Amino acid sequence: MKNLRITVNGTAYDVQVEELGETAAPAAAAPAAAPAAAPKPAASAGAQGSVAVKAPMPGTVVNVVVSAGQAVKSGDDLVFIEAMKMETPVKAPQDGTVATVEVSKGEAVDSGKVLVTLN
Repeated sequence: MKNLRITVNGTAYDVQVEELGETAAPAAAAPAAAPAAAPKPAASAGAQGSVAVKAPMPGTVVNVVVSAGQAVKSGDDLVFIEAMKMETPVKAPQDGTVATVEVSKGEAVDSGKVLVTLN
């Protein structure tokens, strides 16, 4: 766990952040109440990929910008999640090919829900 201080609109918040393993999506710097979410399977390319990209927070999937079989580079946008009227992009943690898309536009997701898998 890491202890961090985040300042939002002039108010400081002390928070603890847990570092996850390699299969977790990288956490982006965001306000303490950042959005998160993701809908169900929009596409599938057969077997599930070896790298699971998960929702960083609960929210609603507002856009899925990849499809099964598509090549992606590290940092490419995969899915956008809305929470508290903010859209947060979920990015590819590494280069690869999209194996499955596990959510669809409009779907509500919890933190940690698998959004996309990569090979």
